[in-house]
Amino acid sequence: MKKVPIISMKKICKSFPLEIGGSQQVLFDNTFDIYPGEFVAIMGPSGSGKSTCMNIVGALDTATSGVYELYGKDITTLSPDELATIRNEYIGFVFQNFNLLSKRSVLDNVMLPLMYRGLPMDERLSRAHEMLKLVGLEKFETYLPTQLSGGMKQRVAIARALAGNPKLILADEPTGALDSKMGNEILKFFKKLNKDLGITIVMITHEFEIASYAERIIHIYDGRITYDGPVPKSESVLLKSEKRAHKK
Repeated sequence: MKKVPIISMKKICKSFPLEIGGSQQVLFDNTFDIYPGEFVAIMGPSGSGKSTCMNIVGALDTATSGVYELYGKDITTLSPDELATIRNEYIGFVFQNFNLLSKRSVLDNVMLPLMYRGLPMDERLSRAHEMLKLVGLEKFETYLPTQLSGGMKQRVAIARALAGNPKLILADEPTGALDSKMGNEILKFFKKLNKDLGITIVMITHEFEIASYAERIIHIYDGRITYDGPVPKSESVLLKSEKRAHKK
């Protein structure tokens, strides 16, 4: 049986209006599929369009043209409220700066998205306990985020992302606020989640070393996909793809 992609992007374009009139296009006819159980890095230099692509993948923004199907559902023309529902039900987010509530406990932070789903308190507590145990922070449930290290904060953010039982985790520069040691620990944990639990992970990064933890790289340069395939042995392969795109 043929696998059905979780994410299916078809000829996605994105333009932003300019104050002086007209518009600036930042994504050009990008097409790709991401399948269940994949660990994919969307990579590119600053200004390449990868963040815009991430926002569309995460239903935080919509494409100007093209079709985006998530779990087989076309979400291209959904309203902001409908997109919010999609995000809450289907996607777990992990951000560079953690986005934790500093005056709420670790446990409360993990339970927060479950409250928006309207789950009863006992179910929210049970799920949050389970996720904090999964990330090795079950002894820190009563702590405030300000009492934790950067790596621990990111693990809380991962537990929060997993609490809603998503099949897709979208991680935006997840090691950007961490030192190299803590960053490597988080990346290894992502690989474990992907391998042991089969969670599909899409990670946004501008660094090849970080992207190398994934199994596949989608490289974007000047708004266009220049490489889509297994992680190459060297970043030079990606740099050559940029040069080829620049010559066109």
